[in-house]
Formats: sequence, structure tokens, C-alpha cells
Amino acid sequence: MTFLFRAAFTKQGLLIPALNAVRGMSTTGPTPPFTTLSISRPADTITHVQLCRPEKRNAMNKAFWSEMVDCFNQIAEDSECRVVVFSGAGKIFTAGIDLMDMASDIMQPEGDDTARISWNLRHIIAKYQETFSVIEKCPKPVIVAVHGGCIGGGVDLITACDIRLCTQDAWFQVKEVDVGLAADVGTLQRLPKVIGSRSLVNELALTARKMYADEAKSCGLVSRVFPDKETMMAGALEMAGEIASRSPVAVQGTKINLIFSRDHSVQEGLNYMATWNMSMLQTHDLMKSAQAAMEKKTPKEIVFSKL
Repeated sequence: MTFLFRAAFTKQGLLIPALNAVRGMSTTGPTPPFTTLSISRPADTITHVQLCRPEKRNAMNKAFWSEMVDCFNQIAEDSECRVVVFSGAGKIFTAGIDLMDMASDIMQPEGDDTARISWNLRHIIAKYQETFSVIEKCPKPVIVAVHGGCIGGGVDLITACDIRLCTQDAWFQVKEVDVGLAADVGTLQRLPKVIGSRSLVNELALTARKMYADEAKSCGLVSRVFPDKETMMAGALEMAGEIASRSPVAVQGTKINLIFSRDHSVQEGLNYMATWNMSMLQTHDLMKSAQAAMEKKTPKEIVFSKL
């Protein structure tokens, strides 16, 4: 494991951030078979995924787009994992798409005529879109921790995550119009649903201006701002510990229904929820939680089965 933090608990089961352990973390490189991602387990039920190309400012090369899909598909099926923390190695979160590495796919798509070139290019774009949609499809909540720049494809990535945290020096940029294209892998679809102001979304997407941490928090792009990366990572792991201590049936059901309700009417969401819970309410976790509440125990004192 490249992530050396280990969850420390008090007698009451509360997670201690353990800043000294966070300071001792080091990134030794990607985790095989991945070449762009480092995967580790800071605690038994928490998976840490780190974008790991610091020498390239974590730019997203060809390998990254397929490795993300493989990684999150595996996490989705991992019954040990209950929550994910995603971060970036090095000086910034990500510089976005690695244009030099991706140029052949984007600038020279295969095909004998316009129709076939377009058909193949659409397939390529859809494949890249899945790279971030897979985060949303993963039933495990994903907390993303952003430091420094989060540029272009980085915004596509974080808007697919469930909880967004950042450092005081973080900044965000929908960069695509500066390189001659419209953002096509998620930002234009998800950012309007993350930020309440359509005018602000339009401004960011059309001007490619930078948004800094304080504005990102005030508009709802992030929920918490930390003074530096190590305290942010400690905070992210503490939050992950809180989520992981709850019933996985309840947590994963909550994520799935939140996303469904975002994309449907209130009544459709209520109908889906009723259908969902007609089976999920039959879990033993409900009785365990009720019993613990009567005994004045915390959720962290309850042992829930894997899911």
C-alpha cells in the first residue's frame, strides 16, 4: 500500500484524523496493473484512489480513461469497500486532458468518409464519458479531495463525485473553450445540477475563467475548504470513516436514490424509493440500528454485514 495512513479510533469509536500519519504519507507510484492510479486501503472499509502522474501534473492520458473504468467497476463489486476517497498526487489535482497523448484519437479518428469518421469519433467520446459516469454508477459514495489546480477534465471528474472538498489554494477551470472545443465528458451536464446558478455555470463554461476556493464553496461546488492538503486528507478520511460506519444497505441505497431523484420528477423519485425500500426495509441492519439507538450506542459500535 502506498497510502500509509491507518484509521485510529478512540474508545468511543470516533475517527482521529492523525495528522502526523498523514504527513508521513508518500506516493511510490501507480499500483499495478494500473499505470495512472495508485490504489490503497487506509482502513478496512475505505479505498483511496489517487491520480498518480505527478511528473505530468496528473494529466489524463489514454491509459487513464480505461483504467478509471476498470478501477471503479472493481470497487463497485468489492464487498469490503464502503466508501472511496479520490485525490491527486503531486503539486496539483490535475491539469486535465493530456492533449499530446490524446491527439491521435481526437485529431485523427479512423474512417473512410465523413459518416464513418463521425461514427468512430462518437464511439470514442462515449467511451471517454464512461470514465466519469462510472464514478456515479458505483454505489459506494466517492469523496473527492482537490488541491491546487483542477482544470478541464478535472471538473468533469469531480462533478461526478458525491462529496467535494478542497484546499484554500485550490482553483477550478472549465478550460475546454480555450482549446477550441465544448466540454463533452460531463461538465456541461453535471455542473448545472451541482451549482444552483445557471448564469454562473454559463460564465465559467463560456469564459474559462478560474474559480477559487472561496467562490467554489459559496456557490456549492465544494462543501468544505481546508487550509492545506494534509488537513484536507485527514478530514476526508474522517468523513469517510463516518460514512463507512453506517449500514452499507442504507448508504448505498441513499446514493442510488439521490442520483435517480436528481434526474427525475419528485413523484418518479418517490415511486422509485417506494419500490426500492419495499425490499431494502427487510434488512437486519434496521433492527440492529434501532437496538443500538435504544442502548445509546453509536453506529460505529454496530457490526454490519458486507454488501
